[in-house]
Parts: sequence; structure tokens; C-alpha cells
Amino acid sequence: MSDLWEPARNEARHRVLPLAARMRPRTLEEFAGQHHILGEGRLLDRMIRSGRITSIILHGPPGTGKTTLAEVIARHVDAHFERENAANATVARIRAIIADADRRLVESGQRTVLFLDEIHRFSRSQQDVLLADVERGGITLIGATTENPLFSVNSALVSRSTLFRLEPLEASDIAALLHRAATDPERGFGGRAVTLDADAIGVWIRASEGDARRALTALEVAVHSAKPDAGGTIRITADDARESIQRKAVLYDQAGDQHYDHASALIKSIRGSDPDAALYWTARMLEGGEDPRFICRRLAILASEDIGNADPRAIMVAEACWSLVERIGMPEARITIAQCITYLALAPKSNAGYRAIDAALADVREGATIPVPLFLRDPTKPKSAGSADHGTGYEYAHTKGTATSIGGVTGQAYLGVDRRYFEPSDRGYEATMQRILAEVRAARSRAAIDADGPGAAR
Repeated sequence: MSDLWEPARNEARHRVLPLAARMRPRTLEEFAGQHHILGEGRLLDRMIRSGRITSIILHGPPGTGKTTLAEVIARHVDAHFERENAANATVARIRAIIADADRRLVESGQRTVLFLDEIHRFSRSQQDVLLADVERGGITLIGATTENPLFSVNSALVSRSTLFRLEPLEASDIAALLHRAATDPERGFGGRAVTLDADAIGVWIRASEGDARRALTALEVAVHSAKPDAGGTIRITADDARESIQRKAVLYDQAGDQHYDHASALIKSIRGSDPDAALYWTARMLEGGEDPRFICRRLAILASEDIGNADPRAIMVAEACWSLVERIGMPEARITIAQCITYLALAPKSNAGYRAIDAALADVREGATIPVPLFLRDPTKPKSAGSADHGTGYEYAHTKGTATSIGGVTGQAYLGVDRRYFEPSDRGYEATMQRILAEVRAARSRAAIDADGPGAAR
């Protein structure tokens, strides 16, 4: 129950709120960004304006407005708002919220929105308590997570919710927020004659990377630490902006989406022969605490999968990189990794070997089993009836083969059937291999015609 001193207490609490908290949007019109879900006619916009909100899960990077959006939704649909952190909420607390929500619905008709931050930490016992009421509409659940809910949230909750991804704010959205905070007389610095240089706003836009909270916190630090001029005006320059914003923590989860997404970006950048992009994604991984040995393993795979014999040295460079990184360790190993990445990115590319072995494996798994031809079988260790014929008719390539640029070639068919798996590209050393292979195949065909004996190629 409020008393005569309640307004004074609220005013005192408001005065110490950080700028980012004071500037939280109170309406949908004040909410910045997320036009892909909140633009006119978009799904979430339609749901909110209809007043019928089902359970939803908001996911995206920090500072994109997940908590604020949940509060705005509850306010817009005139629902009671309960906020809990899934990591700390107990079963008893959830039962109490459900009971209060049911009583509130019966007594006043007002619905309850339960906002669960870090919903990916929701335990099985908590889920079991909550699911029934979510299904019958006793409460409306709004979950928030920085993780991909399809992998990190219990499937039972995901199946009962609509998923919405929040993206980092656009530069124009960050700029508008900063201007509003600098001029708002009630919640911002409108009463302190603050002016922001365009270059200062540019610094915050670049450094915040779409994180509204980070940009507003930097503005608050800059204003409070600035000295007014003779006229009482506080001018924030680009240098002030740079000093006000802390070095950001790289968003990178070694066990989550960032781990796989950045590794994918690195490999695809090298495959696409872009050393600059590859170096950037590597820097993001290393700065985020990724194990450099994981990077080396992926580079070694790529050297065979995407370069192969187009540049046979690539696999040796990757092997040397892995070995040296194991011996050197960070931070010096970053240089070795960079050397390897730039070499691989600019090496000629071919996946001929990768395609060849997969085609052969497909034949082994799906086709008829091809027996080893008699003339290729081992004649030195007879083990069964008929093994005396093993090796009969084998032609020794060094003495009986037709001369080619790489040695003697016989007309014998070493597979026994007509199959071709390896087709070299015309890039790098594989262009030479392509020429040699054509020469060898032509020589084998001529020798087979001349011999037309056991095991002759057809």
C-alpha cells in the first residue's frame, strides 16, 4: 500500500537509474529498430495490436531490446508483468506466480505476462510446472535468450511458442536514440544543454555494434565526465566518445552458435579466396577465446577438401601450422595461423579429391560389390581352393608397360569395371595431373587393344 512518501521514494529511485534504464521505450512507437517483426503488418505487430499475445520467445544479441519489448507488450495489452530470471527462479516461485495469475484473472479479468530472462537455463522441473498453464492460457510466457532457442531451449516450450529474432540496431536507430537521450528533458539530458558532435555519434555507432545499452551507457559516461564551457554547454567530441566507451567483450560462445557460425564463415572465406575476411573471422574466434588447435584442425581439413592437388603444398602448410601452434602456443601462434590462412586463401582451389572419394564410397555402399580380379590377388599366401590362380596374368608395369611421362602403363583394368572417380580440375597442379591422366588413360586403352588378354581394359 502506498503512502504520502511513496512519490518521493520513486523520485529518488528514478534519479539513480542509469540512462539506459531511464530511456527504455514505454510504447511501441518509441521502440527502436526490429522493423522485420514490428513493422506495420508484420506478425508480432499484428499480434500486439490485436491484444491477443500467445507465448513467444525473443532471441538475439545483448542490447537489442528483448526485456524492453516484453515490458512494452505487457503494457500495450494491459497485462500484469512479472519478471524472473530462469537461472534463479524456483519451482515454488513459479507456482506462486501461477496462483496469483489465476486469481488476478478471476477477480479482475487481467491477464499476466511472465517474462523469463535466460530461458535457455529453464530446468525440466520448472518447465513441468509451467507448461500446463501456458497451454491453457493462464499466463502468457515471454522468454528471452541470447542463444538459438531451437538448440538451447527445451523443445516442449519451443513447440508452444512463437519465435522472434531481434537483430542489432541499425546505425540510424542508434543515432536517433542518442539524440533523444541528449535532448529528452524528463529522462535524458535535455536540461543540461548537451551537444553531440556528428563524429562523436559516429564513434558510438561503430563501437556499440547495434547494442543500444552500450551506446547510451557511453553517452552517460561522457556527459557526466565532461566539463561545461563558459556558457554551461557540454560538448561531446569524437575524442570524448572514444574515451567514454569501454573495450567491448566479444560475443562468442565456444559451445554455441558463435562457435559454429564463425568457423563456417572462416572456411567459406578461404574457399572463396578472401584472405581479409578469413583473417577477420579468425581474429573474432581468437579474441573470443577459441582454442587455436580447433582452427588448425579445420584448416587441415580444408587443405584437402577445398585445395587438394591443385596445390599439394597446402596440406603440408596446414600440417606445419598445426604442429607449430601446438609447440608455440598463444599469443605468438596467431602469426603462424595467419600465415597459413593467407596461403590457403590464395592457393588454387579444387575439390576433385573430395568428390572422388565420396563417389567411390557411394558405389561401395550402394552398388554391387566388385571382387578383386584374379590377376591382382596376392599369390604368396594361398588360403583357399582355387588360390593357386591368384596373380596369374599380372603384367609388371615397369617391364611390360607402355612408356608414358610418368612410367610404364599396362592395358590391364585394375578395378575390373569401367568407373571413373577422379577428374582433376584445370587449376594449379591439377592442370598438370589432368594432362597426365589423359595421357595415361589413352596409353592404357592402346595397350589393352594390343594385348586383349587377361585383365585387359575394355
